[in-house]
Amino acid sequence: MHRYEAVARRAAAILLRRRLRDRPQLKIPKLCLGNAGARWCVSPERLCATSIVYSFGVGEDISFDLELIRRFGLTVHAFDPTPRSIQWISRQSVPEQFIFHNYGIAEFDGQAQFFPPDDPTHVSHSMVRRQNGVSLAVSVYRLTTIMQMLGHQSIDLLKMDVEGAEYAVLQTIVESQTRVQQLLVEFHHRWRGIGLNRTRELMGKLNAVGYRTFDISPTGEEYSFVLA
Repeated sequence: MHRYEAVARRAAAILLRRRLRDRPQLKIPKLCLGNAGARWCVSPERLCATSIVYSFGVGEDISFDLELIRRFGLTVHAFDPTPRSIQWISRQSVPEQFIFHNYGIAEFDGQAQFFPPDDPTHVSHSMVRRQNGVSLAVSVYRLTTIMQMLGHQSIDLLKMDVEGAEYAVLQTIVESQTRVQQLLVEFHHRWRGIGLNRTRELMGKLNAVGYRTFDISPTGEEYSFVLA
């Protein structure tokens, strides 16, 4: 990345944080794991070998998932319906505690249209309509449906980087009162057509059902919540 571009991105992130007026609501011990482009912060005191972890949107970087497995000895259920991600995962040597599912999450069960990124070098597709590229149909399910399929009654940690679909999914989590102890979400309010107000609205709904932030990334896009 060019130095001036990096400076501009940092300045934009600072402005975004100020506009959101957000800071973590809780001060608790936290542990940040994963490569720079796939880094998430968790509450380590709430994780152990029997914890149930869902990781939605793994793309081509599972460093966070592998660090969770290494540090806590737990099992990660990873999800991504993107063909390029499926192919990449198939070429990796992963521990048996990393279980990959080639479908995604949405606010409904069925088929969803996935649109390719504007930059062809990027891997992440989205249910948000893009300017270029031909969409493809992929299988998606509601969180409650996935939990039934996998035989889980609750989730200890759910990570979600789903390229704009997080708003509808989080709404279903709030409405269904699904028990998720830690919730890690990348909000895509920087995208045209989404905006900060949708994130503010969702934050209010999550707060209303007991979620509190304990980490916000320097970009103001990745949020870590615990169910207080």
